[in-house]
Amino acid sequence: MVSLLSFFFVFFVFFTFTNPCNSQQPTTTKDYLQLPLLHKKPFSSPSQALSHDTHRLSLLHARRHDIKSPVVSGASTGSGQYFVDLRLGTPPQSLLLVADTGSDLVWLTCSACTNCSNRDPGSAFLARHSSTFSPYHCYDSACTLVPQPDPSPCNRTRLHSPCRYEYTYSDGSLTAGFFSRETTTLKTSSGRETQLPNLSFGCGFRVSGPSVTGPSFNGAHGVMGLGRGPISFASQLGRRFGNKFSYCLMDYTLSPPPTSYLRIGGGFPHDVVSKIRFTPLLVNPLSPTFYYIGIKSASVNGVKLPIHPSVWSLDQSGDGGTVIDSGTTLTILPKPAYRLILAAFKRSLRHLAKPAEPTRGFDLCINVSGVARPSLPRLSFRLVGNALFAPPPSSYFIDTAEQVKCLAIQPVDSGSGFGVIGNLMQQGFLFEFDRDKSRLGFSRHGCARP
Repeated sequence: MVSLLSFFFVFFVFFTFTNPCNSQQPTTTKDYLQLPLLHKKPFSSPSQALSHDTHRLSLLHARRHDIKSPVVSGASTGSGQYFVDLRLGTPPQSLLLVADTGSDLVWLTCSACTNCSNRDPGSAFLARHSSTFSPYHCYDSACTLVPQPDPSPCNRTRLHSPCRYEYTYSDGSLTAGFFSRETTTLKTSSGRETQLPNLSFGCGFRVSGPSVTGPSFNGAHGVMGLGRGPISFASQLGRRFGNKFSYCLMDYTLSPPPTSYLRIGGGFPHDVVSKIRFTPLLVNPLSPTFYYIGIKSASVNGVKLPIHPSVWSLDQSGDGGTVIDSGTTLTILPKPAYRLILAAFKRSLRHLAKPAEPTRGFDLCINVSGVARPSLPRLSFRLVGNALFAPPPSSYFIDTAEQVKCLAIQPVDSGSGFGVIGNLMQQGFLFEFDRDKSRLGFSRHGCARP
């Protein structure tokens, strides 16, 4: 959950559901639900943002044990996360959540205040103000789906003994409270509102630590987990509206910011479907939350680099491999692959651009002053299934200072973790996570669909 100086962008996310009253799924999605995203303050420097991406990676490694809304860039004021304005409770309360494909739990900061008149609206979910709020009982089967305090305070002899969860991050950050269910209200494109009952979520009465309260969290009130687990937002709503979701990130540097969407359920018109390329979604039993893909090779300017296939592989101990993660901004590659890509970039840029004083934390920076359209090297990945993923250079070269662009890719030790395709490299692509067929589809077409 990190961002970078020159791409402090927050998005307005749109989710598309099929009509709950209609059991047949349409081939085109005309009606959708809207969850607007809000702008937050940016990080103060690229080095600060890098430290947060590094921290984000450590959090991901520590986790082993039809609706449509526009996505609008907030580059001037936001961060490198998706912020969803979720309306929860009866009457609805609006809370800002980070949309995260790298986690499962939907949780938000809650308040147990009796007299809540002195609290700022939207500062926390006020459980007492909702007529539909209901914690799970501690011996409800749903309670087994969340990590619980040790020892668990469950008292099976009492009538009201709520399910308590406690989610601890690797840096000691924590969210703890009641695992509960609530009604969420979503607005369709036709102007109608749809109420979806029994959304399971963590009502966090105790939230502490830098990863959930510090700058990388940007003042959000919780996390909307979109991972592969049964309690994620994508799983819960997917069971009702089709077990797939998709999103698209448009170029955050454009003004006015373009509109895109995140969709759960539904389908695409034939002209979009025909251009989607697929690669299998791999499963890591030791990290079942994450969406892994398989990389076969990498090329720079069409020249395949001599990277051994084992560098990309997911081994039996659960290390290696590559995940698609909306909560990480930069792309992080295994160190052997990163070194060869970096060397190829330096060779390509040797006679095309002036070197620049390196920005702290970046290994390659160039001075583009006086160059209207700098010629930057093209990176591409050949994926399992033979699909070619070729993001534009703007997805991995970012502005870190005036007239200075730096390579926004970082290395990770291949024997102690995994690679990440971050949300910056995902921009401009339609991504479809088809969970029933266990495949990831992507295309440079379809992002501008209304």
